[in-house]
Amino acid sequence: MLDNYFQNALLPALHRNGIKTVGVFKAWANDTAADKLMYVFAPYRSFDLIDKIGERVKKDNGYLAAGSGFLNAEYKNPPYTRKEVIITKAFPMAPEMQLPDLKAPKHDRVYELRSYESATEQKFDNKVKMFNDGNEVGIFKRLNFNAIFYSEVIAGSKMPNLMYMTSFENKADRDAHWKSFGSDSAWKKLSSMPEYQNNVSHADIFFLHPTDYSDF
Repeated sequence: MLDNYFQNALLPALHRNGIKTVGVFKAWANDTAADKLMYVFAPYRSFDLIDKIGERVKKDNGYLAAGSGFLNAEYKNPPYTRKEVIITKAFPMAPEMQLPDLKAPKHDRVYELRSYESATEQKFDNKVKMFNDGNEVGIFKRLNFNAIFYSEVIAGSKMPNLMYMTSFENKADRDAHWKSFGSDSAWKKLSSMPEYQNNVSHADIFFLHPTDYSDF
């Protein structure tokens, strides 16, 4: 039901309202995990558009028709257990979403979503500064990590934290890139600087693959 809703109702409605590139992903563990997770990424140019476009979609007849099964699901047979909305703000060094330059079939690709939590707001600001002023973003770019976005979480269940997504042709390609990152001289210098110590208290890493109908 979720696949049908995303593919035939939500994405077309967002496209009609100017959100041209929407990513829909599933966790690599979806086939065996008890919790089947899906992720939808939609970029907006301003905060007010989130509400404005949301209201327009609710009145879109094409959306209402295509998504009727999802929208009118019986309470005893809901299409999901719970959903979470996370609002993030793009970093200054990466103000717009970037599409990856990947050649592999979608089912082979690895999209790596990372969430870095900090112990305090001050430590969080320090980690954001490390990505921007410290040019951690630049290191990822130079090493061709095909980053989709880097962002500060404005609203979500885990705060303070930041989230970013990189992408790779396959798992072996992903592992090779991170090996290069770990041995990179610029990263070694940046990560050893006294002013950037202890600014991440917890990290979550999610390996995702795009659905066939995802825009990237």
